[in-house]
Amino acid sequence: MSDKNEKADKSAERLGVLKTYKLFLGGKFPRSESGRVYEVTDSQDRWLANAPLSSRKDARDAVVAARKAFGGWSGATAYNRGQILYRVAEMLEGRRAQFAREVADAEGLGKSKAAAVVDAAVDRWVWYAGWSDKVAQIAGAANPVAGPYFNLSTPEPTGVVAVLAPQESSFLGLVSVIAPAIVTGNTAVVVASERAPLPALSLGEVLATSDLPGGVVNILSGRTAEIAAPLAAHQDVNAIDLAGADPELARTLEEAAADNLKRVVRPQPVDWSADPGTGRLLAFLETKTVWHPMGV
Repeated sequence: MSDKNEKADKSAERLGVLKTYKLFLGGKFPRSESGRVYEVTDSQDRWLANAPLSSRKDARDAVVAARKAFGGWSGATAYNRGQILYRVAEMLEGRRAQFAREVADAEGLGKSKAAAVVDAAVDRWVWYAGWSDKVAQIAGAANPVAGPYFNLSTPEPTGVVAVLAPQESSFLGLVSVIAPAIVTGNTAVVVASERAPLPALSLGEVLATSDLPGGVVNILSGRTAEIAAPLAAHQDVNAIDLAGADPELARTLEEAAADNLKRVVRPQPVDWSADPGTGRLLAFLETKTVWHPMGV
């Protein structure tokens, strides 16, 4: 047998290394506390991987990590946050092929269309990074008042935001709900698409190597309703984005969120490929107004 044929036989015998997908909590990659997994399939119902099936305790642990990270992240300069988000985009650009493959499997797209979705997601991340030190100019103001005072309003992050990622747009939609929440100084607990969680779990690997402090973004996979219920009722979650909830689940979560007056972004039809505008960027900001005597 020739050397060429021998090498071909060895190549044919090699077993591929299957990827083990894990959660992303507090900058680390644990398995679910429950030890459970569920099968993830492609658009043709072919097995792709086993993803962690997060439990209520995983959700609570994610909130603890997000709260711990909030002080440092919200206290960072807007310029620094923008730099870090831009670094995430750089890392995503370097892994375009991997994400294009995962998006193609998740959404049943051809290679070229999947690549275009990934490019749009990278561009979307850069777009939000650019808003980091500009959002104060559109959300803040010097207010005219009757009296010898300066009256200044400035935006501040609301705190820990629970984000239910879109179910059908596994990557572009995912980026479009995470980036606007964190660029303004919030921290996030993200529930990945139940049907197509793999791009979200891979995003965690990018975030871990892109200077983003641990706990700023925490990613859970599993049954959306099972994970979202404790997040909506959690007293240390300040806001919730229901992008990935169906109407019935959204109503239930809104009722739970009312207990501590969470800000709620309700689900609605969204074209994730369109210009996102500033709606989600401003949704999780509080306004602080300061009065100061002018002096004489």
